[in-house]
Amino acid sequence: MTTTVVMVHGIRTSATMWRSQIEHLYSLGVPSVAVDLPGHGTRMAEEFTLEGAFATIDAVVRAAAETGDVLLVGHSMGGLVSTAYVGQEDRPPVDAFIAASCTAIPRGLGLAAYRALARGFDRLPGRGEPIAQWVLERTLPDETRADFGAGGYAYDAQDVALKSLSVLDLLAALRRIDVPVWFINGQYDQLRINERLFASLVPQSELIVVPRTSHLVTAMRPRVFNALLDVALATMDAARTSQP
Repeated sequence: MTTTVVMVHGIRTSATMWRSQIEHLYSLGVPSVAVDLPGHGTRMAEEFTLEGAFATIDAVVRAAAETGDVLLVGHSMGGLVSTAYVGQEDRPPVDAFIAASCTAIPRGLGLAAYRALARGFDRLPGRGEPIAQWVLERTLPDETRADFGAGGYAYDAQDVALKSLSVLDLLAALRRIDVPVWFINGQYDQLRINERLFASLVPQSELIVVPRTSHLVTAMRPRVFNALLDVALATMDAARTSQP
């Protein structure tokens, strides 16, 4: 039996953000799929909705589950949506979950401030992309620097997507998750705020904080993140072999 890794990107970016992980998994012979959510990447012309995001994840997960186990990996917005997906009452066929850079409850003043900041950047020349590129050039290694923007930036979907996250009942979802979970955050990640609460609500969870790393943990420390993927896959393999 094989494991398929299904990866869900963060806000504004696309499936291309997972290039380093896809290459790593390919080198191990592990099948993987990186999705584009509505309004992002190859689906930029579509409207973002939570229903469409859940349907996208569900279709890929269920297809992968037909051939073996599924490790779901989500980053930032994709991690929040994936958390809600894994924690549904009608449990989907996910065998383990990595939630990266997504341990904050998207409500209240924090979400309002994030939306206001995003709208402010959107009004800058080039919709703030020159500033974003300046930051990426100074924080990401050469091997991953182009990955976040390679599929285009989903500026038009950003505010709609952020607003939609406020309806997610993540605490209820977390309490229902009964598979191994790794919460992975960068040391300087702004979405670390509720990390201990998130971890405390999932019995089979580990909280891992990567030193000297920002919100973009998958790209800023690709080798570290890939090693953590290996840990998750090895854990799943061990669980399979221990079953009678």
